[in-house]
Amino acid sequence: MNDFESRVLADLAVLKNQMLVLVGDGNSGRIGALEERVTEHERRFQNVRGVAVTFGALLTLTQFLIDFLRRR
Repeated sequence: MNDFESRVLADLAVLKNQMLVLVGDGNSGRIGALEERVTEHERRFQNVRGVAVTFGALLTLTQFLIDFLRRR
């Protein structure tokens, strides 16, 4: 084995190690952690969206009640 082949094999070993860190053994790598963060962000966004819709509905009902009482 010459110098070029040994460098290529060493670079491939480094690449393999970096891919294991990135992907892991399924869900344990950096990509898995990123997917978990995105899922958590989406869940929180849906919760905030639900609160905003509820607040908007309550505000609308309050406005209708005020308008109804003023017309009387």
